[in-house]
Amino acid sequence: MIPIAGSAYTYTYATMGELIAWIIGWDLILEYAVSNMAVSVGFAAHLVDMFDWFGWHPPLRWISPAYLPSGMADLKGNMLYASGWHFGFNFPAFLIVMLLTVVLVRGIRESAETNNVMVLLKIAAILAFVFAGIHYIHPSNYHPFAPNRWSGILTGGSIIFFTYIGFDSVSTAAEEARNPQRDLPIGIIATLVVCTLLYIAVAVVLTGLVPWQRLIDDAAPVVNSLKQLGLATGSSTLHWVRLVVLFGAMMGMISSLLVFQLGQARVWFAMSRDRLLPSLFSRVHPRFCTPSTATWIAGFLVGIPGGILDIGTLADLSNIGTLFAFVLVSLGVIILRYQQPERHRGFRAPLGLSAPVLSVLFCVLLMAGLPILTWIRFFVWLLIGLTVYLLYSRYRSEFCPEDRRR
Repeated sequence: MIPIAGSAYTYTYATMGELIAWIIGWDLILEYAVSNMAVSVGFAAHLVDMFDWFGWHPPLRWISPAYLPSGMADLKGNMLYASGWHFGFNFPAFLIVMLLTVVLVRGIRESAETNNVMVLLKIAAILAFVFAGIHYIHPSNYHPFAPNRWSGILTGGSIIFFTYIGFDSVSTAAEEARNPQRDLPIGIIATLVVCTLLYIAVAVVLTGLVPWQRLIDDAAPVVNSLKQLGLATGSSTLHWVRLVVLFGAMMGMISSLLVFQLGQARVWFAMSRDRLLPSLFSRVHPRFCTPSTATWIAGFLVGIPGGILDIGTLADLSNIGTLFAFVLVSLGVIILRYQQPERHRGFRAPLGLSAPVLSVLFCVLLMAGLPILTWIRFFVWLLIGLTVYLLYSRYRSEFCPEDRRR
């Protein structure tokens, strides 16, 4: 319906106005940036594990975050770092972001064939882990089945939610679908079902292999569990399965980093074009025709914190930003149905308004499961954004009267 750059920001701008659009745009900056920080930390952990597979062990201080709220221990339980801050920097996380930033500045075209290959590699890695690990499950690890009861299940659902960020990107291909009324619902629902089943399979096998307490704040739990199991059993099969999983996981994380670094720059580009951000964010490279300035800023904004913070802190912030964005988009659907019922739509979701209403309710429920510290950080971020809007953006907006512009 609104086929221009900007994702949920542009959709909200058209349905709820400039202030709410600014809030969701500011929220999307948090969502994309923090989720990519978390992914970069996960990529670094897998890369370090691949170094270990080949027998190379770089100095620990240059491959681990400077902030470790739960400390760091080896597979035998020996503490390598106490909880809190230490002198170090996660260079693999920083370097992969900067490398992909260079790629994005120069321009990249993702073909359907390349994307299909990446998806097949990721699915193959997941299935390899599931079928190899299922033979080593210890049923005792499932007791008690829900040790933290319903509050733990709610918190777990809230924490894992950021892995679903990319599903809404399927809807951006609406104009390319031959029959969007049929193809889009099938595409979105089918990917949700398949991926949810894969998530459940991995979770069942992983928690059956090792006690769940060992998975806390682990940026690479699958490969580390395979390594631990391989050392305990001496299985050469698990040794090679670990390499397959490492390769598939790293390819998947690279594709995620590319997509969301690109998406982040596009949101900034759209906000700058609407004069809500400085014009430098909408500058286009004279040779590569990409928003180079926004892409470089996004690279450093993600890369530096990715080298400092741990994956747990980052995932929580990404989750609350994503859920809040989904709440606003769902409200936008309701508002647009009432304000512009006659507007042409490529397809209509079934169940009428019940779907966006349920979406709002469940997103708020999941947000309630996040730690209070995450809420405080989120509100501080929104407060900073509102301050920027009130002191800068609203006086430069295209809707601001000429005599009040700065």
